[in-house]
Amino acid sequence: MNPSPFFESNEANSLTQESGWHAQNTVDRQLFEAKMASTEALFAVDSVGAFEFTDAVRPGKHSTIPLQQGYRRELFRSRSRNMELPMILAAATKEVLFDLFLDLMNPLGKLVDCVLETSHSHGDGSHEDLYREKIDLPVLMSTLCDYESLLLNDGCTGVAVVNPAKQLEVQLDEHKMLMIYAEDLKPFERILFEYDVWPMENMRFITEEDHVHSSRPVYQKLFDQLSFRLGMDI
Repeated sequence: MNPSPFFESNEANSLTQESGWHAQNTVDRQLFEAKMASTEALFAVDSVGAFEFTDAVRPGKHSTIPLQQGYRRELFRSRSRNMELPMILAAATKEVLFDLFLDLMNPLGKLVDCVLETSHSHGDGSHEDLYREKIDLPVLMSTLCDYESLLLNDGCTGVAVVNPAKQLEVQLDEHKMLMIYAEDLKPFERILFEYDVWPMENMRFITEEDHVHSSRPVYQKLFDQLSFRLGMDI
């Protein structure tokens, strides 16, 4: 269990208002301690059926989503760029997730861009993106393998690998969901099939109801190390 969870912004976070500083302080502390205990209980659950979680995120206590391995197709629309692009949203159990992410990069080509997403020290649920353009894919994959634990288990870290010329992107986000953007999704679907990740009717994801993220101070340091090794523009 991750010992240092923090709360995603879609979790109820309001505190009872009391008059007086001491009363407010006491109520805040009691509610915080109760919420921490509740969150630790969520992270004590490692799996739902055959679907095993990473340490990064858990469904909230009121979530009713039947989490499972699978994917669904959608259409990504960008008003700012006046474009539409087919996409896949996928979930995979912890045992295969990282290897699947690596294999999904192969159709992107030999030269890619990389984006690291971080919400460390962002208590309001916002995040910032760090960019590295034109990196050899084998070099990137080797570097990411050195930080597998960070990428799988930190609920404040996400990574996207992009071929902007071909409008291809594979992302492992903070929720440890896989997102794939491409005009032709078939090469990526073939890889998903190899990992027993199949299209699921009415597939739903952890992001669609309340959920809790988790992180540790050491992950902030590892994120900074990874950013430095990749030569990210900060």
